Amino acid sequence: MNRVLSILIGVAVTLWLLSYTVFIVDQRKFAIVSSFGEMRQVIDEPGLHFKFPPFQSVVFVERRIMLLETPEADRFATAESGGQKMELQVNAMVKWQIADPKLNYVSVGPDEARTRERIAQSIKAALTEEIAKHSAHDLVAGERTHVADAVRQRVTGEAKQIGVEIVDLQIKRVDYTDQVNTAVLERMKAERARVAADLRSQGNAESEKLRADAERKSKILLAEATRDAEIVRGEGDAKASQIYAQAFGQNPEFYKFYRSLEAYRASFKNRSDVMVVDPNSEFFKYMKNPEALGAKK
Repeated sequence: MNRVLSILIGVAVTLWLLSYTVFIVDQRKFAIVSSFGEMRQVIDEPGLHFKFPPFQSVVFVERRIMLLETPEADRFATAESGGQKMELQVNAMVKWQIADPKLNYVSVGPDEARTRERIAQSIKAALTEEIAKHSAHDLVAGERTHVADAVRQRVTGEAKQIGVEIVDLQIKRVDYTDQVNTAVLERMKAERARVAADLRSQGNAESEKLRADAERKSKILLAEATRDAEIVRGEGDAKASQIYAQAFGQNPEFYKFYRSLEAYRASFKNRSDVMVVDPNSEFFKYMKNPEALGAKK
């Protein structure tokens, strides 16, 4: 009985010692072995490993990509014309991971919260410097990409000094504070009104130009049409005169008869027309004696 009890006690002591001697490294973690507070080894291979308590202790460090977002209430001053400044609310997001656990342990210690704090401080300092180079309008309108690139470069360099790799950095939000929203909206309205007035003025000027050009072209076309009409009319009159001359030259008496008819037509346009003329006048020659036309052929 005593022998069995001794074996059980021995097994229990062995298991207890093993629990302090053996540790398992997860594939998502780094294991940092230290002795009396001084780092001795970094284990990045997953599996079963051993340590020698109480002389050695193990700290596990995350090796996966982690996410850090800056507070949405952070405010940064911009550079405006006239030396004025405007505050913007800027919120950034960064993906990071520990690339050099040894350097990270030496720089900030095994506490992940301290690493996050260092990265957050670096981001805030970089945002403060970069945003101060741009106006609020540029940042809101689309300059955030350039600012994010500049911040990423600076934070990447500083993160390397503590064994951290910056995988990605994006600016999620750029917005005006409540105090300046109204002023900015009014300024934007005034700017849009000015642009609309300029466009309206340009449109009116272009309209007047087109109208004047159309009137000029219409006058030119009308003058050219009138000129062509006069030329055609003149040519027609000349042709008619030529035809009349040829016809009347063949029979002068017919010409006299034709002229008499024209005179009759002009004299008696209306039923009420009255003429006081001697009936024996030459005017009524062909009316009184139509055969006179053929008498002198």
